[in-house]
Amino acid sequence: MALQTLNPHPPLLPRGRSHAAQHAVARLPPAPRRGLRPRAVAVAVSGAVNEARRRWPPAEGGDEEEEGKETDLATLGNLCVDVVLSVPELPPAPREEREAYMERLAASPPNQKFWEAGGNCNLAFAAARLGLRCSTLGHVGEEIYGKFLLDVLEEEGISVVGMLDNSDSSACRHAYETLLCWVLVDPFQRHGFCSRADFSDEPAFSWIRKLPAETKTAIHRSKILFCNGYAFDELFPDVISSAVDCAIDAGTAVFFDPGPRGKSLLHGTLDEQRALEHSLRLSDVLLLTSDEAESLTNIRNPIQAGQELLKRGIRTKWVVIKMGSKGSIMVTKSSVSCAPSFKIDVVDTVGCGDSFTAAIAFGFLQNLPAVSALTLANAVGAATATGCGAGRNVAHLDKVLQLLRESSINEDDTPWNELIEASSFCSEVSVLSKMAVNGFSDRLVRIPICNVVSNLLSMFEAVSERSTVQA
Repeated sequence: MALQTLNPHPPLLPRGRSHAAQHAVARLPPAPRRGLRPRAVAVAVSGAVNEARRRWPPAEGGDEEEEGKETDLATLGNLCVDVVLSVPELPPAPREEREAYMERLAASPPNQKFWEAGGNCNLAFAAARLGLRCSTLGHVGEEIYGKFLLDVLEEEGISVVGMLDNSDSSACRHAYETLLCWVLVDPFQRHGFCSRADFSDEPAFSWIRKLPAETKTAIHRSKILFCNGYAFDELFPDVISSAVDCAIDAGTAVFFDPGPRGKSLLHGTLDEQRALEHSLRLSDVLLLTSDEAESLTNIRNPIQAGQELLKRGIRTKWVVIKMGSKGSIMVTKSSVSCAPSFKIDVVDTVGCGDSFTAAIAFGFLQNLPAVSALTLANAVGAATATGCGAGRNVAHLDKVLQLLRESSINEDDTPWNELIEASSFCSEVSVLSKMAVNGFSDRLVRIPICNVVSNLLSMFEAVSERSTVQA
């Protein structure tokens, strides 16, 4: 089988870092580079953002700056190396055949130019490029894949907090290896994914029986803890629930994206069902696609599904529904906001959801109005879609700013009017628009994109220009 890469990066040579680096809560120093380094970008963006925030009213559910929390965003689990390959056809559907297919791929490790940081690294990269201080909490092995992952994260100024202190001496060496995800792309640009976690009844890191002390410390030092459904492939449900509880005790906001795993967890083991419900009820922000929201609520209308999730939640402030090519919706207890998507030439959608989430986290931390947070998130997701692949290919700030300046959005009101008219929400619904006048629905209030974009650009352009000058 001839295998070819999709836009590979030049190989990064591992630098032989000690495995102890995985357990340091302190940020790893980023490697020297031209222009502003990630930490400098974060500081510069924070200053510009704080100045711009004074002109805006706080968003519903947003929190003020928290003392003693040096990290903006921490991700739980789902640290993996993606091996991105073009293949003549995607792997077969039957489990046994897929496993044999993956074993044949793994028998001859591909060149390092085919590797890319995957999983929650996508979110961390996109968030760091918006100026957020990020850390990743999870297991990375000592083999060459783990060293590669540590190097790439260090390059982006992202720290790694390991989870090895509860290791099981009886577990086989294979259980401690860095998780690999084979990302397979056929000639029609359809994607297939497989990893060893797909073929086990236990989590990939089943030797992690409780939340390590250093992980708890990292959660306490973070403003946001992000977790998604893929964490259940690596960690036991009670470990994930304990991380959510730790965040709540520490005053750390919880973001949860059940993803495609949400439906299977809903019908999974009793422990999985309990942990899923725990995360849904106790999260501050829920992020779902419209299909995922429907699968968890049995409600087709995404606005009504979002309202149902809010009702079920104890702490839920924002429910963010990703509508694909249509755009996105945010539902709060007192408002509904919609933002159409940006018009772009889509190259690859992998990593768009992670990029979108990074901007939602930024908006939450900076108390952005709902429509502004959605606009930024749509722009960051769209910027990633114009590139090829995820990992280090996720959106850079300059591309995000270009899309914001162009402000070319899909302005068909029909989808929003249909959703609004079919929902039971009685108040006004805010919709991002190029036009200032309202539509035929008296419940639809247009928010001029020129005003939203002007405020967003004021937060970022000074930093982007400074980086260009110093490059």
